[in-house]
Amino acid sequence: MEKLYTAIVTAKGGRDGHIKSSDGVIDLDLKAPKAMGGEDGYANPELLFAGAWGSCYLGALGSVGKRDGVDVSEATVDVHISFNQEGATSYALSAELHVHVPGINVAQAQKLADAAHKGCPYSKATRNNIDVKVIAE
Repeated sequence: MEKLYTAIVTAKGGRDGHIKSSDGVIDLDLKAPKAMGGEDGYANPELLFAGAWGSCYLGALGSVGKRDGVDVSEATVDVHISFNQEGATSYALSAELHVHVPGINVAQAQKLADAAHKGCPYSKATRNNIDVKVIAE
């Protein structure tokens, strides 16, 4: 495997902390969401993960669409990342990827969505680690 790029982000303070990338592009405070006793109006790990996964996933969907001759340039994905309590002191993530590809039927969109999920690096990283549902709409 050949490394093409490495992102470096320094985190301090956990969920109520700060993250900053080595290139200065990301430099922001984090707070737990209000539903978890924090404050609205701040980024949190689940928001950042959802945004990163969604962007990466659409890249994979673009590759699948190109391979299959389907225009997916207007496709969108809503990534739902849930922070779940398993026990008194254990937690786990779960995810839903809601995929919309204009101009094709839901069955064809589901086929493309599943193929993109197989190839997306974020999907590969989470496979068999968290509960993930891919839903074409």
